[in-house]
Amino acid sequence: MLVKHIMKKNMITLRSEDTISLALKSMKENKIRHIPIVNDHHILVGIITERDVKDASPSIFQLELKENFLTKPIKDVMSTDLITGHPLDFVEEIAAVLIDNQIGCLPILQDRKLVGLITETDLLHTFVKLTGADQPASHLEIRVPNKPGMLAEVSSILLNRRVNIASALVYSDTDDRYKILVLRVQTINVTLIIKDIQSSGYQVIWPELPENAK
Repeated sequence: MLVKHIMKKNMITLRSEDTISLALKSMKENKIRHIPIVNDHHILVGIITERDVKDASPSIFQLELKENFLTKPIKDVMSTDLITGHPLDFVEEIAAVLIDNQIGCLPILQDRKLVGLITETDLLHTFVKLTGADQPASHLEIRVPNKPGMLAEVSSILLNRRVNIASALVYSDTDDRYKILVLRVQTINVTLIIKDIQSSGYQVIWPELPENAK
């Protein structure tokens, strides 16, 4: 999936000359934590976050300084050393960038201009949909040899039972000779499917059948 399919396009933006007070007000009213800062040509020049304001803010005991601080321009506290993405980047690569750099959002640029914003919440919602976790389905985890064609072979077992796969993920086992297939299938009773999978020589890690059902 590409970033352009999930990024926010209708963003709240401010100018670097706007006040910190306005930034905080905009965050509160729009229930957001990040605001891109652009110039008159909609070119990104910085970003301000709740953390930026908190880190730069005087102590709550310095009330006079606090009031003066809020009237300062955003450019005094905004971050300018930014990591950015492109609309044609892959979502999973952008997720890795957020994790590796411990940041909560990524401005998306095209021809130097701000065209979108993607946040960790956007990514979480996307992965929920990609895994089918927001749809009714049964969860299967199957241990298979780490070689080509395993997903196709297991899928053929489900095809014989005329069961649709809502989503499929693959992750590494602790033993490099194996992989774990995680399938969400659109059926409630998976007993016969599990028996078919086991009869084909594969280990079903989840769910485990009761002894009297084997």
